[in-house]
Amino acid sequence: MAKKPRIVIIGAGMAGLTAANKLYTSSNDLFELFVVEGGTRIGGRINTSEFYGDRVEMGATWIHGIKGSPVHHIAQQINALQGSDKPWECMDGLLDEPKTIAEGGFELNGSMIEPISTLFKNLMDFTQGNEASKWCSMSRRLGNKSIGSFLRKGLDVYWDSCKDHEELKGYGKWSRELLEEAIFAMYENTQRTYTSAGDLFSLDYEAESEYRMFPGEEITIGNGYSSIIEYLASVLPRDVIQLDRKVAKIEWDRCDSRPVKIHFLDGSFVLADHVIVTVSLGVLKAGICNDSGLFSPPLPSFKTDAISRLGYGVVNKLFLRLNGNRKPEELPSLQMVFHRSDSELRHKKIPWWMRRTATLSPIYNNASVFLSWFAGKEALELERLSNEEIINAVTTTVSSLLSEPHNEIMSDSDSNGFEVSFVDVLKSKWGSDPLFLGSYSYVA
Repeated sequence: MAKKPRIVIIGAGMAGLTAANKLYTSSNDLFELFVVEGGTRIGGRINTSEFYGDRVEMGATWIHGIKGSPVHHIAQQINALQGSDKPWECMDGLLDEPKTIAEGGFELNGSMIEPISTLFKNLMDFTQGNEASKWCSMSRRLGNKSIGSFLRKGLDVYWDSCKDHEELKGYGKWSRELLEEAIFAMYENTQRTYTSAGDLFSLDYEAESEYRMFPGEEITIGNGYSSIIEYLASVLPRDVIQLDRKVAKIEWDRCDSRPVKIHFLDGSFVLADHVIVTVSLGVLKAGICNDSGLFSPPLPSFKTDAISRLGYGVVNKLFLRLNGNRKPEELPSLQMVFHRSDSELRHKKIPWWMRRTATLSPIYNNASVFLSWFAGKEALELERLSNEEIINAVTTTVSSLLSEPHNEIMSDSDSNGFEVSFVDVLKSKWGSDPLFLGSYSYVA
């Protein structure tokens, strides 16, 4: 009797479990199926967790567009959207507009923010395929190669059109140009978390318009994003998914009856007819290095070249629990505008990595848990820092921003009128985790 073909899927994240689900439900028992996962849980970069009784997402957070989205279809099917029995991270449900505070304690009104906000939105809309004649002609004239260069050239065009604007009064050491550039940088920092690019100058300008999202609103999942993963895995027999099986080498020999031999770090191996590799791009990049030995024989050059060309970055989330000496409603949702890290005007106790985030917001209205996003080098720095160091830095930053305006350069000795503190943190560590080595890819 002929043996059934054996298919092994490496990785139990969204890609691996979707493949396993489709193969199992459509196979009519025509082959053997296994999913091997190096970690101790399924889900990959989908990881719903809990922090002080609130449901939070350590990785994937939103359904990006609900019309036509297969994730939204599954969430509806299993009643996961609004079926939570506890509060959850639902950033799409915040009712209050954030306060925008510039370093030194200056709250910025709409008349200061709106021109720069509109400028940034128009520039990004154009890069994503929405025509605008002014930016179209500028793009052709300047021959942009990166998103970062296009955005900065757009800011220069804006300044050229505003040369007659009056200088600012009442904003301490902030000049109009410095403040507008800092507001623009705030939006750039937000954009970096959308893309995982540590630097927008590394994003390919020509490729930006190729990105497509499903239409409709972006929403979170009340029962947690992991409910989608659990649904995909629920159809599989219990022995199909094998956890804590770290792959050391994938060996291929066409002459063998089962041509694929998958070696594991514990010394064991499994033979297969086919293997589907769904590991993260960060792991793939590490796996094609000459001394890695992950693939034997090495992958062909056209595949390694493609893997090398794709950008791959880090985005981390930082959750902070507010100290009970403050009611949650006393700390507003913040948009933070900072001086540059090399500026003499900066508050010396606000670290460089805090200056590269844009927001600090409650995870839902009047929540005691707040969230901030970090990308690139500061995301990796966040992984290295202790909880105490993070709490001290965020406390100093927020207390400074919400204090009375300072008219002089900030010194190391503070006298703040508003004191806020946090008591605990929860952070993702996608950059240093050997099973991921990053968050997601972009076109460099």
